[in-house]
Amino acid sequence: MDKKGRVYIVIAIITLALLMFLQYNSDKEINWFPSYVAQHKIPYGTHVFNEIMAKTFSENIRQVAIPPFEFLNDGQETEGTYFFANENIDFGESELNVLLDWTSKGNTLFIASRQFEEAFLDTLNLEISNLYAGFGEGQKQFHRLVHPKLRTEEGYPFEKDSYATFLDKIDTLKTTVIGTVDYFDEDGLAQEENFNVIKQPFGDGEIYLSTFPKAFTNYFILQENNKDYTAGLLSYLDGSRTIYIDNYHKSGKAFYTSPMYIFLNTKEFKWAYYVALIGALFYVVFEGKRKQRAIPIVVPLKNQTLAFTRTIADMYFEKGEAKAISEHKIASFMEYIRSHFYMGTEEPDDEFYRNLASRSDQSVDDVKTLFNLMERIKKSESFADNELLKLNTLIENFKQKANGK
Repeated sequence: MDKKGRVYIVIAIITLALLMFLQYNSDKEINWFPSYVAQHKIPYGTHVFNEIMAKTFSENIRQVAIPPFEFLNDGQETEGTYFFANENIDFGESELNVLLDWTSKGNTLFIASRQFEEAFLDTLNLEISNLYAGFGEGQKQFHRLVHPKLRTEEGYPFEKDSYATFLDKIDTLKTTVIGTVDYFDEDGLAQEENFNVIKQPFGDGEIYLSTFPKAFTNYFILQENNKDYTAGLLSYLDGSRTIYIDNYHKSGKAFYTSPMYIFLNTKEFKWAYYVALIGALFYVVFEGKRKQRAIPIVVPLKNQTLAFTRTIADMYFEKGEAKAISEHKIASFMEYIRSHFYMGTEEPDDEFYRNLASRSDQSVDDVKTLFNLMERIKKSESFADNELLKLNTLIENFKQKANGK
């Protein structure tokens, strides 16, 4: 390698090292994934919410990590409140029917989600819609609780979403509004309030619906006084009965079983892994290039069968052993007929000649001529060289006309 090439390599290594140093010392990027997992301390995890629940309701809290269909059908007596919070929740028809049947027996179902199944909305005579206000820098959603003791005029702000989900149609005879959402226009005036938290009776039980599940996330609760909004929603739960908190219908995973996730989730381990990969790459490129040797060209062995055959034939011919040569040639031809046309050659007759002629694209007379010549040669003690040449010519013409059959 010339001097110029070495300079380029040194510059590349220094540049790579500088980029790695800057990346290593940069601030860790915030994970905004809406996981809603109880163990997650990321902005949209629910670690803070679950701590609040454990302190507020003490021994009446039970975490449920299996599907509701399985949990409510395990034969145990379950009474109280079943709490769900996730970005989107899709129960499925069978599971939804089990939940509604359980609720109708005097229990409470609390669901916080942006989307609900059509069958569920139809059952409660509800419709949902989205409120777009171009939420961005300086533009916020404002959530309020309707109850006079919980209501605040300024509301609880939230500015991370570009839209808000609300209940566009409700059954006014059965529905109790608990919370609303609105926004301020460019003139600073509040728009019409839209219902986003409601309560409905269902059989002997109750159903609470919220279209703002982020009210139970770490980010919302820890912002300013937003915890009061979350506490106001939780005040509607009956603390004297068991509260079952769902940990199954979650967008994130509670536990990551892959060792690589744990390895790459630690900054020091992650960069050690990257350095090892880069080092291995340099080793393969430079060390492999240094040790590589030219692979010699191996000339394949030539097929010497034809040359050997010609040599043996010349030896026989020079010694005048035309009889031996003819016998070998006749025997080889008979083997050719047996292997190519699957015909016996022990006692050739007229039917044999006709079959062989039809299979080899010959005339019957040509076949008879060839076999008569071979028969005559086998019976004679000596014959002229021209007879041997004629035999060879007839056999070669036979094979060529047969086209390899």
